[in-house]
Amino acid sequence: MNLNELVADIHAFRDYLKAERGLAENTLLAYTRDLERYAEWVGAVKLADASKPTLKDLARYIGFLHDCDLAAGTMARHIVSLRMFYRFLRLEERGDPTATDLLASPKLWERVPGVLSPANVIELLTNPKAGDRFYLRDRALLETLYATGCRASEVVGLRMHDLYLDSGFLKCTGKGSKQRVVPLGKPAVAALRDYLGEGRLGVAKESDTGATVLFTSRSGKPLTRIVLWKIVKKYCARAGLPTTVSPHTLRHSFATHVLAGGADLRTVQELLGHASINTTQHYTHVDRDRLKAIHAKYHPRGGKKPSGPPA
Repeated sequence: MNLNELVADIHAFRDYLKAERGLAENTLLAYTRDLERYAEWVGAVKLADASKPTLKDLARYIGFLHDCDLAAGTMARHIVSLRMFYRFLRLEERGDPTATDLLASPKLWERVPGVLSPANVIELLTNPKAGDRFYLRDRALLETLYATGCRASEVVGLRMHDLYLDSGFLKCTGKGSKQRVVPLGKPAVAALRDYLGEGRLGVAKESDTGATVLFTSRSGKPLTRIVLWKIVKKYCARAGLPTTVSPHTLRHSFATHVLAGGADLRTVQELLGHASINTTQHYTHVDRDRLKAIHAKYHPRGGKKPSGPPA
């Protein structure tokens, strides 16, 4: 594939997204800009065949993006754009089937600052051990953060009645007191059941607050965002992850991984509860059943869950 062919394929990909995927204009523009930047780089480095990039080639491109001082989220979106593009070429029987696999490589994701690779996320989530104090609570906390992409304030604000474990959902209250329903994956449901069955009784003393708050301190008081931040830092240090990892890193990694799996931006906006004009101008409603199905299909730890939204 020469440069002219690559540019033509990018235009065909844009038409495909618009006609068959129904993506919003802003989304199309973002993906097109990302791929045009890639095409410029391919021309500049004289890449032999853009249809068959190697892991070394892609790593060089990530290094180029880093040198452009792009934000971590923007770099991650470039990878998502490339993965979708090469998946399109694969559908057209024009691209190398291994290209999409290379774009999911942990080694490649590790080059993107501010986003954990799926392997690193699993390492973090499985770090609380039976010998740790309150490990059932901490494991449920970490699983909930990553499974839902919720903000730290939303997680520490959860109440017992916000859980619908049989249906695989929780209800959270976001900015502006707006509520949304977010799917939970099987690992998160299991961790929450373990915590509610045994762990919570060993953490919270019975009190008016402790009886209703989901995640509590030993005294039965709600966890603060600072305490949640310290819990995440504790297990990140043990797992040897960067010191910059925070609860928001898990939220950002959630969004990036779901996008990389093939979900569209509008669905991710619904899951994250974005409310600004910039993120809602191409926002469309997605019903709960579809949200749940997409979460189960594309989230690395989604799994199959019982059908039906909470009452």
